[in-house]
Amino acid sequence: MSAPLLIVNAKTYQSSQGHGALELARIMDSLNSRGARLVLAVSAFDLSVVAAAVENIEVWTQHLDPIGFGSNTGRLHPGTAIERGALGTLINHAENKVDLSHVAELLTIIDHRIGVCACAADLDEASALATLSPDYVAIEPPELIGGDISVTTADPTIVSGTVELVRSVNPSVKVLCGAGVNSGADVACAIELGAAGVLLASAVTMASDPAQVLNNLLSQL
Repeated sequence: MSAPLLIVNAKTYQSSQGHGALELARIMDSLNSRGARLVLAVSAFDLSVVAAAVENIEVWTQHLDPIGFGSNTGRLHPGTAIERGALGTLINHAENKVDLSHVAELLTIIDHRIGVCACAADLDEASALATLSPDYVAIEPPELIGGDISVTTADPTIVSGTVELVRSVNPSVKVLCGAGVNSGADVACAIELGAAGVLLASAVTMASDPAQVLNNLLSQL
C-alpha cells in the first residue's frame, strides 16, 4: 500500500507566502512523517526558493496552464515549473476553476513527468476528471472549504462514494479528501473511507504552531 499523501495548500495566506512559505516548508521538512508523503503546494513566486530549501518533502505548485513557449503573458508554463523544482501541481481548485479541456491539455503536456491532483466539487465533476487520468482527484465540497467541520464528519459518504465512483471510472486514479480537514482523526477517517490522503490548507497555514498541528494530523497514521 502506498504511503498516505498529505498536501498542504499554501494558497495566498499571508502566513504562507514569501518567508512564511519557506518557514513552513522547513517545518514540514523536519518532521517525522510516519511514512506519509508530505507535500507543500506553494505560490509560483515561491516555488524555486522553497524547492531548493527542502529534502524530505515534495514541493508542488498551485496551478499550471496548458501552454508551450510563446506569447502567453501572465500564464504559468509547465516546463518552467518543472525546471524550477515542481514535483506536482494542483488544478481546478474551487478557488481557481478551469474547463475540463484545460485539465486534459495540461495532462497531455505534463505527460506524467510530475504529479497532478485535480480538484472536484461533487461526484459528477470527480467522474469527469477521472476519465482524464490525473494521478489524484480531490473531493472538496466548496461549502466546507476553510471551515472547522471536515467532510469526513459532515458526510462520510461523500468520500466513500467518490472513491467508489472514481474506481469504477478509472482504477488508476486515487482519491484525496479535502475541505475542513484539521485533525489526525479526520486524516485517519479519510484513509479508512478509502482515500489515499488529504488536501488541506488553513488548519496548517493559519495555525499559531504549524508543527503541532502537522504532528497531530500525522498522529493516527
